[in-house]
Amino acid sequence: MALIRIKQSISAISRGWFTIALALSFVLISHATDADEETRSRPLTSLSMGFRFTESTGEELFASACQGCHMPDGKGAVGAGAYPSLAQNSNLESGGYPVYVVVRGQRAMPPLGAMMSDAQVAAVVNYVRTHFGNAYRDAVSADDVKLVRPGK
Repeated sequence: MALIRIKQSISAISRGWFTIALALSFVLISHATDADEETRSRPLTSLSMGFRFTESTGEELFASACQGCHMPDGKGAVGAGAYPSLAQNSNLESGGYPVYVVVRGQRAMPPLGAMMSDAQVAAVVNYVRTHFGNAYRDAVSADDVKLVRPGK
């Protein structure tokens, strides 16, 4: 008889925990739905629309165009592909090299400079060359970028 009461007690406790867990699940799901609706209703002013980047500073352009592959810290990544590190990168010493890569692309990197003005390319290249442990202070200009554009 005592064994039956113990089993009934355990069963009641289990049902109670299950009910609490189920209620908590519904609360969490409703909050997730609210968060998704909030995210969808936010204006996307920080993202470029269409086929041109609208950001103007090197930092904004890096965040929008570069950090998805090269990571926010510029250290690159390995996974579905290999994205080279821009941090402490001696290849950036000559300003012409990163300008060429941004404008014309290289291997798996698309020519993102095609969606940027000359001033934007110069801004993002100068940003990368002066951040992430890089200290190359000889700035590139929009005129430097113009010389690298196809057909120039």
